[in-house]
Amino acid sequence: MRRYPFMTSAALAAVLCAGSVAPATAVPDPARAAPATAAGPGVFVTNGDRVHISSTPPRTASAHPWWTHVSGPGTKAKVTIWLQIKSGRTWHSVAKNAKTLKSGNGGSARRVVARKKCASQHKRQWRTMIDVDLIGVPDSPEKAYTKPVTVKCGA
Repeated sequence: MRRYPFMTSAALAAVLCAGSVAPATAVPDPARAAPATAAGPGVFVTNGDRVHISSTPPRTASAHPWWTHVSGPGTKAKVTIWLQIKSGRTWHSVAKNAKTLKSGNGGSARRVVARKKCASQHKRQWRTMIDVDLIGVPDSPEKAYTKPVTVKCGA
C-alpha cells in the first residue's frame, strides 16, 4: 500500500490546477483566488460549512454551501452539494441537493442545504462535495470538498 502525504497531494493539485481557467477547488479567501482570464468565468469563491447535526428535528447530518463573486461575469450559479459519509476508505454520497443562487456570504437565502436523517448515534466521518456552475458562463468542472469531520450520526 502506498501512502501520499498531504503536502504531496496539495502540491500535485496545485500543479494540475495551474493551467485551469477557474479555481480548481474552494478558495479560502479572495486574496488567494486565481486571476481571471478573458475567456474564463472570472474569480469566485466556493465555500461551505462542515457537516454538523441540524438544530431542527429530526436528528440529521446537515451542511450548507454557497458561493461568493469576486470578479468577472456571472451573477447567478447553480450550487450543488453532495453529503458524503466514509465507509472504510471510500466516501459515499448519501444526500444531494441543488439550487440556483446569487452570490452571497452563506446567509439562509443564499445557500443550499443537504440533510441526511441519522439512523444511529455512532461516530462516522462526514464531508461535503460542492460544485458551483455559473449560469451562462463556462467554468471548470472541479469540485470543492469540506474538511472531514467526525459526527455522531450513522446513516
